[in-house]
Amino acid sequence: MPTTSAEEMAVIIAQHGPALRRFTLFLTAGNWSRAEELMQETLIRAWKHPLSVAPSDSYSSCRPWLFAVARHLSIDAERARRARPQETDISVLEETAETCESAYDRVVTGAVVRQALARLPQEQREVIVCTYFRNLSGKETSRLLGIPLGTVKSRAHQARQVLRLQLDRSIFQA
Repeated sequence: MPTTSAEEMAVIIAQHGPALRRFTLFLTAGNWSRAEELMQETLIRAWKHPLSVAPSDSYSSCRPWLFAVARHLSIDAERARRARPQETDISVLEETAETCESAYDRVVTGAVVRQALARLPQEQREVIVCTYFRNLSGKETSRLLGIPLGTVKSRAHQARQVLRLQLDRSIFQA
């Protein structure tokens, strides 16, 4: 089976490589590794089909062919991805395991957190409730409670340290 020569492939890559890379990045929505795979597979097709990238007028006529091949490979890859189960990495599985705890565990965890919050001084508890449970920024908490931003930050820091110690003791006692 005839193939495109190394010199011809070097010319094709030099002339069309940057544009082909941008196009494959576009096709893969910016996924660099998938774009590289797509570009490599496109260039392998060019290497295997020398008549499609024949040296007529300095290889300028092969750019549309390269882009069409890349587009078709992208479509095929997307169809293949949809046809098989979704790929996941270990971090997704760990997050899923954490969110699949039983209702009993959620109730116990909530009770432990409420007890730990109740043991905090009122000023620290207000800051934690505003920043973590009401999702307010430091500035918003400062305005709401009528205290300086620095005070909000220091109370939040102190409260987190106390909560961390209390929750660590609760976990080890259970």
